[in-house]
Amino acid sequence: MKAFEYAGPRTVADAVQLVGERPGAGFIAGGTDLLNLMKDGAQAHDRIVDINALPLGDVVQTGNVIRIGALARMADVAAHPAVRKALPVVSQALLASASPQVRNMAAIGGNILQRTRCGYFRDAGSACNKRIPGSGCPALEGQNRGHAVLGGSDHCIAVHPSDFAVALLALDAVVLTQGPAGARRIPMSDFHVLPGTTPQRETALAHGELVVGVEVPVTAMAAKSGYLKLRDRATFEFAVVAVAAALDLRGGVVRDIRLTFGGIATKPWRSPEAENELRGKRITDETLAAAGRALTTGAITRPGNAFKVDLVHRALAGHLRELGGVR
Repeated sequence: MKAFEYAGPRTVADAVQLVGERPGAGFIAGGTDLLNLMKDGAQAHDRIVDINALPLGDVVQTGNVIRIGALARMADVAAHPAVRKALPVVSQALLASASPQVRNMAAIGGNILQRTRCGYFRDAGSACNKRIPGSGCPALEGQNRGHAVLGGSDHCIAVHPSDFAVALLALDAVVLTQGPAGARRIPMSDFHVLPGTTPQRETALAHGELVVGVEVPVTAMAAKSGYLKLRDRATFEFAVVAVAAALDLRGGVVRDIRLTFGGIATKPWRSPEAENELRGKRITDETLAAAGRALTTGAITRPGNAFKVDLVHRALAGHLRELGGVR
C-alpha cells in the first residue's frame, strides 16, 4: 500500500478543503471498501481525510422527508423505526447487504459510493479501463457471469454493487453534498453515471465534494415497497439480480409504480418502460411478461451472463405478485 498522510477534521468545511486542495486526497468513513481497494492496489491516495468526527450520523424525519446522514451506519438505518415503517425497501436492501459485521461499520454515504467488485478491476495485474483508462476490458470476452447486460459500453460492463442505491432510486431520493463550489442536491437518478468512454468516472461528484446525506420522500407508495435480492449465497454476497419496487395499488389496479434493478446494469437501473407496461393495469401474467420484456429490450448479453435476462423477468414477476398480494 502506498504511504499516505492522515487528517481528522472537525468540520465539513475543513474536510472539503483538505481533499479539494490535493488531487490525490480522498475521504474515509467506515473504510470497508476503501481500505480493500488500497490494499489491492486498485486505488491510491497520498492523503486520507477521516470524516468520522463530523456530525453526519443522524436519521431524522421532518414532515414528509426522512434525512439520513452520510455517517449513519447501515445497521442503524435498517433498524430505525421511521425507516422500517415508511421506507421498507430501504431497510430490506440494507439488511440484504454484506454481513452483520460490515453493516455495523459501513456508512451509508460510502455505500452508495462503493466501487464494483469486478475481479479484473480488483486485480492489479489485469487490464481494466476503470482502473487504468485505455488498458482494455477483459470482461468483454472473459469471465462475465457477474457483469451487466444493461448500460454497458465497449469500455466497461462492470455491475454497480450497492443494494441501498437501488432502493434509493426507487424512492426518488436526493443526495446532499458539500464541495468546494458549495452545497448541491443531486437526484439519485443523476448521481451515478454510465461508463461510456470514461468508465473511471462513476458519479456526478467533483473532486473534494463530500456526500453529507440523503433525503427520501415519505409517500404512500414508499410505504408499499420492497426489495428482492437473488444471490449465490445467503450472506456477504452481491446481487446476481435484484428488484426494488414501490407500488400504489388500488382496487387491484396499479395507479403508480417505481421499478429499479441491481445486478444487471452498470449503475442502479430504473426502467420507466417496464413501469409503463403496468401503470393503469392489473398485475397479471400478461402485464408482468410485458414489463419484463420492456425492461430488457436492448440488453446486450454474453455467454456468461445471458441467464440474467430470464432471471430478472422471473424475479420481477414474483416480487410484484408478492408485494401486491396477487396470486
